[in-house]
Amino acid sequence: MYKNRITSDPQIRTGKPCIRGTRISVSDVLDYLGSGMTEKDIIDDFPDLSAQDIQACLKFAAERERDFDH
Repeated sequence: MYKNRITSDPQIRTGKPCIRGTRISVSDVLDYLGSGMTEKDIIDDFPDLSAQDIQACLKFAAERERDFDH
C-alpha cells in the first residue's frame, strides 16, 4: 500500500508528495521512469529507494489520475 510510503510535508519540497524519509518526490520518480530509466537505474542512483517505493509512486499517480477523472 502506497499510503505508508508517500508523505506530504509543507516543510519538505513545499508539500509535494515524496517518498517517506527522503526529499525525492513522486513526480521525480515518474519523470525518471518517463525518461527511460529502469527501476534498477533509479535504485542504483538513489540507493535509499526500494522497488516498493517506486511501485508506490506508480500506485499513487494512478489513484490521483482516477480521482481526476471524476
